[in-house]
Amino acid sequence: MNYRSLNDLSRLSTECAGKIPNDVDLVVGIPRSGMLVASIIALKQNLPLTDLYSFLRNDDLKKGSTRTYKHAELVKPREAKKILLVDDSISSAKSMRAAEEQVRASYDGQVVTMAVFAEKHNRHHVDFHLELVEQPRVFEWNVMHHPYLAQACLDIDGVLCVDPTSEENDDGPNYREFLSCTRPLFIPSVKVAHLVTSRLEKYRAETEEWLERNGVQYGTLHMLDLPTAEERRRLNIHHKFKAEVYANQPLTRLFVESEVRQAVEIMKLSRKPVYCIETNEMYVPGQVYNLKANTLRKTHSLKAKLIGKAKSILSRWSPVAPSSKS
Repeated sequence: MNYRSLNDLSRLSTECAGKIPNDVDLVVGIPRSGMLVASIIALKQNLPLTDLYSFLRNDDLKKGSTRTYKHAELVKPREAKKILLVDDSISSAKSMRAAEEQVRASYDGQVVTMAVFAEKHNRHHVDFHLELVEQPRVFEWNVMHHPYLAQACLDIDGVLCVDPTSEENDDGPNYREFLSCTRPLFIPSVKVAHLVTSRLEKYRAETEEWLERNGVQYGTLHMLDLPTAEERRRLNIHHKFKAEVYANQPLTRLFVESEVRQAVEIMKLSRKPVYCIETNEMYVPGQVYNLKANTLRKTHSLKAKLIGKAKSILSRWSPVAPSSKS
């Protein structure tokens, strides 16, 4: 499973900035995910930005008030002599071809097409790309709406809804109230094959009612068959249960888990990819040690920032040393 995050997208837009023609007047994004890419490029290149449909209507370009953009004299999109037409990726290339045909039908200037992520067999459909990423692939911005969810397992708490607080997680009346009223987080727009949760079987009715009320489409709901939450904690069985369900479904190719430690353990036990909501990382068998190193590096980086900030605050508030003069 090839995965790219928003961090990867930002990094590529910086590393490959030299690929952007320096005579582009305007960046045009193909909705919706193409607008994500177009916004990053336009901001970093200090270029005007619009979306495909605003371009086709020739709507006035919107400008911020905090800085002066290159080609700030442009008022209408079609005044641009050269545009960069952008999408996040190409697969069949239908979206890019359709967008380019629409643009060329009403615009006499130059059109340069770009996709951030392409494949070897389809890269010729755009003028340039930033990285080759072969299928199967998912992105941070589409993972919860990808067709792969039809062959996936999803956690519930921390993914579909918020986690219970310690007060709510009493295995009693507060918890039942939480199950009925918890706030949705990331609701998939496609049907999910399996929901796999450490919630206890005795809470199935409340869980199913919430899922129906919030429009979650799914095939099978797997719940932990233990008498109490105390027994669940004693056995420390969360990740083992999820990994077992995932491993025993031969058609599943992805697990979406909320918590990083469980994600890594599920990946190890199932030997299948696990995407973690907490870290926006894809954990893949064979890459564990690299991922641990990355996590360690990020932790040290965060600690360094916090220490530096603390030192800065202390230096501003340190008392003035007393004079040696009497």
